[in-house]
Amino acid sequence: MGRGGSSYSTHQLPTQQTHPPAQPRVILALQAEPKDAPVSPRIAFLASTVEAAQQARSTLAARYGDHSPEEADVICPLGGDGFMLQTLHRHGSKGKPVFGMKLGTVGFLMNHYRDDDLLQRLALAEPAHLRPLEMIALTESGTTTGSLAYNDVSMLRQTRQAAHIGIDLNGQQRVEELICDGVLVSTPAGSTAYNYSAHGPILPLGSNTIALTPLAPYRPRRWRGAILKAETEVRFRVLDPYKRPVSVTADSHETRDVVEVTIRESRERQVTLLFDPEHNLEERMLSEQFMV
Repeated sequence: MGRGGSSYSTHQLPTQQTHPPAQPRVILALQAEPKDAPVSPRIAFLASTVEAAQQARSTLAARYGDHSPEEADVICPLGGDGFMLQTLHRHGSKGKPVFGMKLGTVGFLMNHYRDDDLLQRLALAEPAHLRPLEMIALTESGTTTGSLAYNDVSMLRQTRQAAHIGIDLNGQQRVEELICDGVLVSTPAGSTAYNYSAHGPILPLGSNTIALTPLAPYRPRRWRGAILKAETEVRFRVLDPYKRPVSVTADSHETRDVVEVTIRESRERQVTLLFDPEHNLEERMLSEQFMV
């Protein structure tokens, strides 16, 4: 998946009110009985800066109408996975289902682009529910920053010096000292991205798990990461932050010179992505594991 995102600075992540799933409203509107007056969902078309995406937005808006994300029943981003992540960060709190179409370089979270049968595709679309990670980072200067991550949260050394990182799970020390380039925590949806390239596991959607994966580990020699329950609180401690500085990135939001990072799955925020039945996200993740 591509990378994109937003951030906020706070000592505590803001509480997001859970919205009831909006997807059934779209389905019911599109599957109305013939005797009922036809009802079309209100769609918000959002496009990346790519010219093809901008042209597609104009075509779709002329055919199906266009609404603001606040007024829409469904949000339709046009672009690649990076733009999809930006859309989730900006509008995920609105509780609207998201049906993306690929008009970018990477589109693991997107459907194929077609402009002639969108209403039927929305009626038949299958939902995938995703929860982001919440990250709180403490820096050398004493400031605290917080971010959400739909893909992953990754720690990475800032200089030629290897990072020395301690790892605690639910307050219990599990790795006293990891010598590495870095380490990451990934959601199931993000497990096919950076996590997979670092030889981490692909996690099934709905498995209620997260992946803990080291990046170029030197010691412990035989430790290659872990699959954790989604409710696990992960804490990274930078053991020598002045000599061996480390940054943390939540999707695309980077914080440098961190000394401690705490990560957990969000209990309040959930987004719903819609996919064509013949190419849903669960099938894509399964197929990814058999690619040669």
